Amino acid sequence: EADYTFAVVTHASAGDAFWDVVQNGADAAAEDLGVEVTYQGSGEPDEQAQFIDAAVSDEVDGIVVSLANPDAMREPLAGAEEAGIPIITINSGEDESASLGAITHVGQTETIAGQGAGEQLAEAGVTNLICVIHEPGNIGLEQRCEGATQGLGGAVENLQVDINDVAGAQNTIQSSLQADPSIDGVLALNPAIGVAAVDAVAGAGSEAQIATFDLSGDVVSAIEDGSILFAVDQQQFLQGYLPIVLLKLFLDNNNTLGGGQPVLTGPGFVTQENAATVAELAEAGTR
Repeated sequence: EADYTFAVVTHASAGDAFWDVVQNGADAAAEDLGVEVTYQGSGEPDEQAQFIDAAVSDEVDGIVVSLANPDAMREPLAGAEEAGIPIITINSGEDESASLGAITHVGQTETIAGQGAGEQLAEAGVTNLICVIHEPGNIGLEQRCEGATQGLGGAVENLQVDINDVAGAQNTIQSSLQADPSIDGVLALNPAIGVAAVDAVAGAGSEAQIATFDLSGDVVSAIEDGSILFAVDQQQFLQGYLPIVLLKLFLDNNNTLGGGQPVLTGPGFVTQENAATVAELAEAGTR
């Protein structure tokens, strides 16, 4: 029987290509360490907060949570802290992690990742970029666009779309490209939006170059065939796997990692040079 039960609560619903890999990481760690992991996700902050409250009521041994909306998580995580349940934050909300009682944050620093993407796009000759935000109020996405603005050194306009309406997002991107032919770059912040951007660029008859954050099988294929320049890879398998390891080490041996700094899983970059290797791993659900 498992010694510990850990609850992983994220801000994405089941079936999301990115978060499925996070879940695979958590499940793999559970199997390797002989612990039990429950995984729940919701794009609705209120529902995500309810999942945390339920985990506290169930007296889990540790909580892993993504902080797309830190304010909505403040009260439930205070309840977890009060109950003596260790918390590790993942993915977004690094700046708020310590103030919400977390012992460690595992993820990438979004502004730095955005800067890296902007620099790579600038090297490719992009001077006028649209940065496509797919979830309103997600601070991590806004930080990516801020970083891209710094890294590009050119014009950047944020474009709001809805991740729950990918076809609509494609139309919005296409309309922007048609309205301003000087746009020569599109930065997507999600794999599904990255793939939609490929169709939008084709539909607009645009020469804009496309980059995206995060991987899916379709994104890797698009990198291989040259329709996407690169993907910023934050190795989300590690964002599922490492917190389970870290919670067990904390409970067994009072260990913490990071020394007050985040444990960084990215950014790395998937380009045509390394896409074939990553494609096999993405197929296996670990990248």
